Amino acid sequence: MMKTAQDIIIKPIITENSMKDMELKKYTFKVCKSANKIEIAKAVEEAFSGVKVKKVNTINVRGRFKRMGRNEGYKPNWKKAIVTLTEDSKTIEFFEGMM
Repeated sequence: MMKTAQDIIIKPIITENSMKDMELKKYTFKVCKSANKIEIAKAVEEAFSGVKVKKVNTINVRGRFKRMGRNEGYKPNWKKAIVTLTEDSKTIEFFEGMM
């Protein structure tokens, strides 16, 4: 079964560090755990028109320990992708309003 771009890219990650990286054309996304770098690059190019991906760095993030009252447990593990665009590529407009 072929995954669509929407299946691979779950949501953008908006933090102070990810905002700083945007000036260097680096965008951070939460992605599907089973997706590889090639699939992530294709999904970003497909989801945002006029964008060329230079490279993709992925990080497997461990779920944090959380406690609510006497109940405790771990949040689920997830995968983070930092996508670097080429110099001549367009920026991703979705993030422009965040700056």
